[in-house]
Amino acid sequence: MELTRRDAVAALAAVGATGAAVLAGERAIDHAAGNADDGGRGERAAGPTADGEDRADAETVRTTMRAVATVVYPDELSGIDTFLERYLDGRLDGGHHALALRQTVAELEELAEAWYGDSVAALPAADRDSLLREVGADTAEEDPDGTTAERVRYYVVNDLLLALYASPTGSELVGLENPRGHPGGITSYARGPQ
Repeated sequence: MELTRRDAVAALAAVGATGAAVLAGERAIDHAAGNADDGGRGERAAGPTADGEDRADAETVRTTMRAVATVVYPDELSGIDTFLERYLDGRLDGGHHALALRQTVAELEELAEAWYGDSVAALPAADRDSLLREVGADTAEEDPDGTTAERVRYYVVNDLLLALYASPTGSELVGLENPRGHPGGITSYARGPQ
């Protein structure tokens, strides 16, 4: 099954963002912040935030999220890079979620470097899986303000899974004919599953 940009737009709609509005908003934010040359993609410099916490730049977030997706997404999916590129355009919009995602990815990258001696994306898939398990993201409760494991679960693993299963292709993968925010009409409910 192939994920598309259309799937990404549907996933963004499910989380409350819309494609054109998100990109327009990013361009306005970037222009105001003096980052107008980034193509409207919400790129911001890495480094400490106002409260002293480290954050990853947008490209590191994109690379790390793609690497984690290869571990948490089913093997039969293709088009993951294109799908995530578009989805992350909407998630890295400069808001609170984007900042927290950047901080969480920075922490995950620090742990990968400390424990495995390389970035998340440079690790083999088996080591990425081990890293997520060692962090505790496989068993942690999701909590946006919790421990590193809880935040990795919330901002990285669950965000990737939400994007997948909120999309038409991802929901079809698990037998959900009409994902939330995807039109189907009353006739789709009147007939049985196919």
